[in-house]
Amino acid sequence: MSIETIDTLIVGGGQAGLAMSEHLGNAGVTHLVLERSRIAERWRSERWDSLVANGPAWHDRFPTLEFSGISPEAFPPKEMVADYMVEYAAQNETPIRCGVEVTKVERLKERSGFRVETSDGVIEATNVVAATGPFQKPIIPAVIPDEAGMTQIHSSGYRNPDQLPKGAVLVVGAGSSGAQIADELLRTGRQVYLSTGPHDRPPRAYRGRDFVWWLGVLGKWDDEGVEPGSEHVTIAVSGARGGHTVDFRKLAERGMMLVGRTDNYANGKLCFAGDLAQNVANGDANYLSVLNEADAYIIRNGLDLPEEPEAHIIGPDPKCVTDPILELDLAEAGITSIIWATGFAVDYNWLEVGALDAEGKPKHQRGVSPEPGVYFVGLPWQSRRGSPFIWGVWHDAKHVAEHIMTQQKYRDYRPTNS
Repeated sequence: MSIETIDTLIVGGGQAGLAMSEHLGNAGVTHLVLERSRIAERWRSERWDSLVANGPAWHDRFPTLEFSGISPEAFPPKEMVADYMVEYAAQNETPIRCGVEVTKVERLKERSGFRVETSDGVIEATNVVAATGPFQKPIIPAVIPDEAGMTQIHSSGYRNPDQLPKGAVLVVGAGSSGAQIADELLRTGRQVYLSTGPHDRPPRAYRGRDFVWWLGVLGKWDDEGVEPGSEHVTIAVSGARGGHTVDFRKLAERGMMLVGRTDNYANGKLCFAGDLAQNVANGDANYLSVLNEADAYIIRNGLDLPEEPEAHIIGPDPKCVTDPILELDLAEAGITSIIWATGFAVDYNWLEVGALDAEGKPKHQRGVSPEPGVYFVGLPWQSRRGSPFIWGVWHDAKHVAEHIMTQQKYRDYRPTNS
């Protein structure tokens, strides 16, 4: 049986893999994209029903395709984002095979390239691009045992309030997913507890401009490295209901109970760290810092944007912050469900080459692995703060494609006879 060969094999048919394909196609590099499910499958089946993009349509898109059927200032719903990815693939005539899973990649013996085992046979490739992104394996901390009788799901398994049993809900994690899910549950009349860890809390908009615009003109999307100690700081921002600033104080005013970082569980009781007030204060400081930098930018550049002094007003701390709950009897509180909005881990167990560190995380410089011929696209902070976003991954893919093209030129070089 003959073995299929290809120059570059891209694993993953989400935004990273599709962007990679556009650049390789423009360069004339023969390639193939393998996707184990459908294009942008996670947008369709691993997100809650009411999810919309956290950035407006004019910004969170590929540079070569605009969203259709929606205002540039609006936030596309998840199905529209997935359909947009399908349209992008069609526009670029992406050579993609869906329903094919890559199970193993290993280096060929005594010659260059890789042997790739898939659910549809073996492929040999000169280069392999891992474009499976950072959201591969949901993390549910081993805090509350199954015998506690709680319904426990990860945010990627949450769809809507109706799937949960009656009763109060604890949401663990105050990033975009946790804040939005907790807010949705609260609006249905549920009693909601939100475990709030360290987070950034940018304004949704300020002085007539969305925060994505402010982070752009202030150069923050181009930050090249995360500050030490802030690797696990989440961002609380929302595009829901037309977009709004996430304000934990206002959530508390509406009846949500804020608690600190979830710590440990014993005898039916859950303990929380005493860090709630500090976490909220740090989020406020991040929020105000963006406003202050924006004000300075307006003055420096002589812009005529409407003043918004009320945006600088931070309300008083609610009682749940000044007198925090440190221990909670889940049964007495009526909590029947826990949603873990605690992020994801990477899973590259199929990539059996020297491109991973001892923890199984990618070793790379801007997506270029120390293992020749292996590349990564779609990683957080791959080159800058904007890397995880649709437009950011497009630029990272361009850099990786250029590296592949350069290496191809070296391989094709033959000295001329003098």
